[in-house]
Amino acid sequence: MTIQQQVESSTIAPTWRDYYEMCKPRVVLLMLLCSLVGMFLATPGFVPWDILLFGNLGIALVAGSAAALNHLVDARIDADMARTRNRPVAQGRVSQTQGLIFVGVTGIAGIAILAGLINPLTAWLNLASWVGYGLVYSVYLKRATPQNIVIGGLFGAAPPLFGWTAVTGTVDGGGLLLVLIIFAWTPPHFWALAIDRVEEYRKVDIPMLPVTHGERYTKLHILLYTVVMVIISILPYLTGMSNLLYLGAAVALGGGFLYWSLVLLYGNNRRAPMETFRYSIFYLMALFVALLLDHHLLPVSYLG
Repeated sequence: MTIQQQVESSTIAPTWRDYYEMCKPRVVLLMLLCSLVGMFLATPGFVPWDILLFGNLGIALVAGSAAALNHLVDARIDADMARTRNRPVAQGRVSQTQGLIFVGVTGIAGIAILAGLINPLTAWLNLASWVGYGLVYSVYLKRATPQNIVIGGLFGAAPPLFGWTAVTGTVDGGGLLLVLIIFAWTPPHFWALAIDRVEEYRKVDIPMLPVTHGERYTKLHILLYTVVMVIISILPYLTGMSNLLYLGAAVALGGGFLYWSLVLLYGNNRRAPMETFRYSIFYLMALFVALLLDHHLLPVSYLG
């Protein structure tokens, strides 16, 4: 962005849409789906309305705050990447000061709601995730190692545990298993996008795996992580947490993910990286919906 553009944009007051975009709403909605499933799987009955409402509201506010902080930290590199150059902070529509105030207000409000209306454990876990993603990953890991998304993925994998602890007030095996599924899903999901945008990451000197080790190496690791993810996705059935409905969905959806991983590794489809990325989003949504449907249509008495 030129100096003239910065001056012109600084005179334009940010709109609610700018702040909404800073929260990465599509990512937060996927997180809330996972949180919701964690809530329902934590109890054989219906989740109390106050936990449904205030639990997910608090989780959304904290997640949106961390996402907004990521916008502030990445403003310089966002401005140089086609996928992100129109973000509000990168374009100067939201200043660093305005962004920090928004980060603080949403983050504090979310933690306060969780601590006061849900339980302290859920609040502390959300605070840890906020620090992990907003500071450890965004400020350090992203620029320090090609394993950034593997290590940092733990912070983004926690929403189903948030939902679980919001209901039970404890950290149980069931909630941790749901976290493990998302943790294994994150690398193949994000590396597929990184392959598609490899030149942009190289331009801004972010050491994503395809930049540091090449696309072939990354594609092989996508396949390996996908195999691990599919195996882990079957564990809810093997541990008695779910039934045949979920098992069938996990196998079918996992087969689809393996197909795209193989196309990515061995095929010549230039669109394969983005198709794999898009399928990965569908995969996670469908897998967690299957968990939810299985739990209510064929209930089991698994409580960790």
